[in-house]
Amino acid sequence: MNVSQEIEKQQTKDQVMGQLENVIDPELGVDIVNLGLVYEIQLDDKDNVTVVMTLTAMGCPLAGEINQSVKDSLKELQEVGDIGEVAVDIVWNPPWSKSMMSRYAKIALNVHES
Repeated sequence: MNVSQEIEKQQTKDQVMGQLENVIDPELGVDIVNLGLVYEIQLDDKDNVTVVMTLTAMGCPLAGEINQSVKDSLKELQEVGDIGEVAVDIVWNPPWSKSMMSRYAKIALNVHES
């Protein structure tokens, strides 16, 4: 892959992350990016996207809703042809912790640094 293709892939990943900021965790009221739930955006050579993410707790009753919200948030990028198919891969390693939240999320949720 040449430098231009690498830059294009990174721009696409940045676009995906930007769209994912619109996915709000229904329980916490903060987006999944600032909560630190999105670990990685993977793109294959056909620009199919896999969002590697976690949830704040195993057995989260809203897992299906969040999964669908992720896919819905990326439909716009699919419609204009920037990305292909979207998959969500929920992982539990590394385990999520409050330290993964952005400063914005910590302020919004009144989480104090320890």
